[in-house]
Amino acid sequence: MEVKIGTSIILEPLTSDYDDDDIKCKVMDKKDNILYVSYPINVQTGKTLHLLTGTEFRAIFQKEDKIYYAFETKVLGRKNDHIPMIMLSCPPAEEFTRIQRREFVRIKTDVDVAVEHNHQFYQFVTENISAGGIAVKLKNPSLFNLGDKVKLTIVLPYINGKILYVQTDAEVVRIYEKNEQRFAAFKYVDIDQTDQQNILRFCFERQVILMKEMKDLQ
Repeated sequence: MEVKIGTSIILEPLTSDYDDDDIKCKVMDKKDNILYVSYPINVQTGKTLHLLTGTEFRAIFQKEDKIYYAFETKVLGRKNDHIPMIMLSCPPAEEFTRIQRREFVRIKTDVDVAVEHNHQFYQFVTENISAGGIAVKLKNPSLFNLGDKVKLTIVLPYINGKILYVQTDAEVVRIYEKNEQRFAAFKYVDIDQTDQQNILRFCFERQVILMKEMKDLQ
């Protein structure tokens, strides 16, 4: 397994230098343990970012089989070979963390979400969220039916105070009850890869918080 040329990568900062940036780049070349990537851009502004040599990141990418992988990387320098590129370290494949699409961690957390259904907008709070879908607490038990097509706007508040808004088409895949409360589960449909990676990042952050809280209670 390897990171192929043409693969899009999201760089998640491991230091505070780029806390306000969601960074995306593309692999242009690969030699030994070095990735040569296009100059990264800020996903929100579209502006090119100049990364300092030595800066560390967590890289997330998706392979053709819809499986996500993550690895830690560091900026090694720059190279100008017809086009300017950034050099990133690339560890052996056995050091990649595998995240399977159908096995995304589902985090129980309250997140605001707007649902557009039949040209009407409704506000909900999630019961849980993953990079594959969400479940919301229903105020009107008969509002949705299985197979309904909707549009979601999900609010993602990150630890650093940054807030992202993810918009995607979705489908109602389940209506269920728990503790006398009715819920609707949605599956994302043709979600943008960057948006899905941002949700994945949010879930990772929440998972770390939950694990820390559980450890503090022990």
